[in-house]
Amino acid sequence: MAYDVVVIGSGPGGYVCAIKAAQLGLKTAVVEKRETFGGTCLNIGCIPSKALLHASEMLAEAQHSFDTLGVEVEPKLNLGKMMAHKDATVTSNVNGVAFLFKKNKIDSFRGTGRVVSAGKVSVTADDGSVQEIEAKNIVIATGSDVAGIPGVKVEFDEQVIVSSTGALSLPKVPENLIVVGGGVIGLELGSVWARLGAKVTVVEYLDTILGGMDGEVAKQVQRMLAKQGLTFKLGSKVTSVAKTAKGASVTFEPVKGGDAETIEADVVLVATGRSPYTEGLGLKEAGVEMDARGRVKVDGHLRTNVPGIYAIGDVIDGPMLAHKAEDEGVAVAEIIAGQAGHVNYDVIPGVVYTSPEVASVGKTEEELKKAGIEYKVGKFPFTANGRGRAMLHTDGFVKILADKATDKVLGAHIVGFGAGEMIHEAAVLMEFGGSAEDLGRTCHAHPTMSEAVKEAALGAFFKPIHI
Repeated sequence: MAYDVVVIGSGPGGYVCAIKAAQLGLKTAVVEKRETFGGTCLNIGCIPSKALLHASEMLAEAQHSFDTLGVEVEPKLNLGKMMAHKDATVTSNVNGVAFLFKKNKIDSFRGTGRVVSAGKVSVTADDGSVQEIEAKNIVIATGSDVAGIPGVKVEFDEQVIVSSTGALSLPKVPENLIVVGGGVIGLELGSVWARLGAKVTVVEYLDTILGGMDGEVAKQVQRMLAKQGLTFKLGSKVTSVAKTAKGASVTFEPVKGGDAETIEADVVLVATGRSPYTEGLGLKEAGVEMDARGRVKVDGHLRTNVPGIYAIGDVIDGPMLAHKAEDEGVAVAEIIAGQAGHVNYDVIPGVVYTSPEVASVGKTEEELKKAGIEYKVGKFPFTANGRGRAMLHTDGFVKILADKATDKVLGAHIVGFGAGEMIHEAAVLMEFGGSAEDLGRTCHAHPTMSEAVKEAALGAFFKPIHI
């Protein structure tokens, strides 16, 4: 059977691409090797981690905030029920994708996909049987896999030495947890287990957590997480991760020189990023060009050098974010259908779902300085926000960066409760080339946390009102 589009992979990029293609009238099929759709994100990534983050945050609220609010309870952890909630959340989401495929008349093939050539994909099922599918257009949307530690042999058993996958399903709360990597994944999962009672130590190669984020934001977040009990070993190069009689050990040495140190824990989580999943796809054999980091090379229209083969999401350059992949999936479907699909890479928000959340869109101060762009800064703390005070969520601030000459907003950064929701008003503003004054003069409901965004914008073009 011949298809207009065959998508290999059903993660956020793949399934969104398939649905959009079907909506545009293209005969579409998806190849997926998992038993369920949704890729890493829905099965063992974004969705289950957010379920645990929310549940653990509710426990922390009950333990530390309820009494002040006049709610007297004696909270206790039931890890089994918490994990059941996580699993139910995953099931609901992956079933939702299956329903959308059925609704949009998208065919699915279970097995490992491989590009035989332009216009042809083979699918190898678990039983070893192989079938070939003809496709006018092929979209590579296979996502990414755990990266490990460069130059260090790490043997994951997903019980003692775990990746993010194992860290989502620990059978009990470890007394001590070492997290190798101070990026988004490590901090989110580390904070989950810290709230549930583990003593968490984060070992990071850089001299800052959340590398690439606004420097002021990263420092503030580190101070907040330290108050929550996390310990940080920054500027530390890990040289060994090994099992021990009681659990596992991590050996590291200062990047700038000094004596090595070894610490032990019940569980070690290696969260040093992810690498594009392109192995076994037959891309090189099909003549598809790759870069030095194993990513698929694409042009501004997400086309590879082989006509009829496209790639999106984690397998190409850019931030490894589900929503970035989704936008690329929509763009590719539109391009294949003859429309003008486009992704604005300057306005892709990023969120770290720690407590409080961290959200950003656009440029950081460091990036603007490096580019020689003169800018203005407007900041407003949640300590001066009425709704934040009422909810006991006064940690953090909003920072707006605007061009000094034109007042055009170039970046927005939020640390605070609900930051992941508030960041989008800055994203919409930036999508339309808006100014700090535009945002500052937009009426915001009172009392809301988002008033802090308005105040920061006022600060960028003149002065905030409430500080």
